[in-house]
Amino acid sequence: MNIELLSPAKNADIGIEAILHGADAVYIGAQEFGARKAAGNSIEDIKRLTDFAHIYKAKVYVTVNTIVKESEISSVEKLITDLYSAGVDALIVQDFGILKMNIPPIALHASTQMHNTTPEKIKFLQDIGFSQVVLARECSKTDVENIHKKCNVKLEAFIHGALCVSYSGRCYASEALTGRSANRGECAQICRLPFQLQDSHGHNLGTAHYLSLKDMDHSADIEEMILSGISSFKIEGRLKDVDYVKNITAYYRRKIDEVLERHPDWHRSSEGGSNITFTPNKFKSFYRGGTTYFWNGRAAKGGLDVRNAIYSPFTPKSIGEFIGTVSRTQGRKIEIITQTPLNNGDGLCFLSEGNEFLGFRINTAQNIETPQGAAARCETAETVAVKPGTKIYRNADIQFTSLLGKPTATRKIGVTIKLTDNELSVSDGETTITESIDIEKQKAQKDQSENIKSQLSKLGDTPYSATSIEVSTPWFFPMSAVAAARRNAIQKLTEARQKQALKAREEFTPSENNAKFPFTRADYTENIANSLARKFYEEHGVTQGTDPSFELSHPLNVPVMYCKHCIRFMLGACKKEKGPQSRELSEPLYLIHKNYYLRLEFDCKNCQMLVYKG
Repeated sequence: MNIELLSPAKNADIGIEAILHGADAVYIGAQEFGARKAAGNSIEDIKRLTDFAHIYKAKVYVTVNTIVKESEISSVEKLITDLYSAGVDALIVQDFGILKMNIPPIALHASTQMHNTTPEKIKFLQDIGFSQVVLARECSKTDVENIHKKCNVKLEAFIHGALCVSYSGRCYASEALTGRSANRGECAQICRLPFQLQDSHGHNLGTAHYLSLKDMDHSADIEEMILSGISSFKIEGRLKDVDYVKNITAYYRRKIDEVLERHPDWHRSSEGGSNITFTPNKFKSFYRGGTTYFWNGRAAKGGLDVRNAIYSPFTPKSIGEFIGTVSRTQGRKIEIITQTPLNNGDGLCFLSEGNEFLGFRINTAQNIETPQGAAARCETAETVAVKPGTKIYRNADIQFTSLLGKPTATRKIGVTIKLTDNELSVSDGETTITESIDIEKQKAQKDQSENIKSQLSKLGDTPYSATSIEVSTPWFFPMSAVAAARRNAIQKLTEARQKQALKAREEFTPSENNAKFPFTRADYTENIANSLARKFYEEHGVTQGTDPSFELSHPLNVPVMYCKHCIRFMLGACKKEKGPQSRELSEPLYLIHKNYYLRLEFDCKNCQMLVYKG
């Protein structure tokens, strides 16, 4: 079984770094229709990325995962045609209308925006031709196992990064409150705001970031996820900068490789080994604290209750890594008991006694030994209201960030090189390139073997490294001729590998079967925004009506968020898990932020929290 590490790319240069640092595939947005308006890329840049990726048999997936308006159909058709010509391996899509468009046979992956949660839905996607399905982040281990038993399609899951509080594709809060649609790549991130929680009597139950979740962190679950049926592991972050992508890609490359070493039948899906010049650390890039979300249901590993683990009530910002505890303060001077050396310019943060998230920069740091152990004496630009005993986190490691600003990885494919008579051959084990060296055959007066081997080994900044070099020839060779032959052979090998990758691309074949959509009615949550999508649903058994998308119809008194995260559960008021410590709440509950009013209702049968506007 092939296992894929899939990394995000805000642009082609970041995508290239992701591949150098161990990604088997990258996903990137085109100029339009990519669900991240701030991360668009030209066809030329995407082709540059695919050309590079294909050297390593790595893949490039392009997100075309917004809903498509009627007036945009021809533009989407042209974009997809151009992407196919650029060598893209697959599209990640949300809108079923794309399956009715006049497009080339490019492979299609079902975006998590499609609400991929049940075996019935995934089986339908498989039957109509999707080659990979991105599961909803809310899927548990049991859900994945059940889907895998009933479906043959490749399953992709998010392994790290930001979490949306609503099921993806079913969040309309941004559109409802600001006119910026998440399904059109313009999410205003309403969920990251601080809200006051009120009961039905107007009593204030506290202000917090009730809808702001911690970051997904499945770094300890990789083996279990593969055994459950996941074959593609996706890092979230198409808006993240290059240092984040370098670090997190390299971190998960190591984690996955550790698992693959224990399972001879599991293989990475691309070729070439990465040499990383730093030690990856997930805490050193943007990190809100980690959660396995609902992988183990509503109980986190070790039986811990997730009501205090799944969301980040005090801040939506990065908290980074815990480093130690304040031992004493004096004005602008702070002493921290820590085993972690600190640097001038580092950013530290903490929660105050009033649970306010505060941070400061270190002007100067002195790492010392004290009777209590290793410590750091820090001086700040201004007095910081931090007390002894406060836990301190570092969310900006200036030295680590500086290191990642430099070249930090190479990736090499092993090749064997042979010079026999005057024929040079270079092989990657699958393809062999032969280059004839045109010389006047004169016997060498002394053995040139070592000099020739040295010249042939000079692969420099090419994607290759020589695993063995054999020389068997009596002839005299000018070293310039050997070097030229080596360069030509390497260039031809690269071109051959790129052509092979293009030839091996999966293709989408429109289904001729009568696969039926799991429901006979399609409401606004199916995000139907064009006639082709409507036609698709009708052809696949939706006979009781197709409602237009929220963006087109703005229906009243319908949920604008569908959440597995539950504030009632978090407050200890779950109706299903009543116990001696259970509390009763006067409902409905309301979340209020300035002029934003959200009403909460609870669908206990389906274990969901529904969020309404007003």
